Amino acid sequence: MQTVIEAIVCVLLLLGSAFTLIGAIGLARLPDFYMRLHGPTKSTTLGVGGVVLASVVYFSAHNDFASLHEVLIPAFLFLTAPISAHMLTKAGIQQRVAVSSVTRGRPDAARASASGHRAQNADPDDNGAQDS
Repeated sequence: MQTVIEAIVCVLLLLGSAFTLIGAIGLARLPDFYMRLHGPTKSTTLGVGGVVLASVVYFSAHNDFASLHEVLIPAFLFLTAPISAHMLTKAGIQQRVAVSSVTRGRPDAARASASGHRAQNADPDDNGAQDS
């Protein structure tokens, strides 16, 4: 039974470490602010969750009771990481952070300024019709 617990802990630690590594590589290699924000908020959150879950399994097996106070760490992280990423994205949009040409989902501010630019240069006889 002890070998099974150790195998589960090893798998969880390896998965958590792999997600953390992928998140760190994404943070270092992705080209712009909005894409870099994706690595830490998704992959690293799953990585920390895997490592903490391995800790819960290990100490629950050795102490003969569930160590549920460790579950509060990933719960807090899963709640705060998306909120902080959203706040950082909103701040980036407000500060008009440069967007890479390979970024697909453009922020709303970039769309609004582009559509405003098109509206100023539009033909007055066009009546709002767009080409298909």
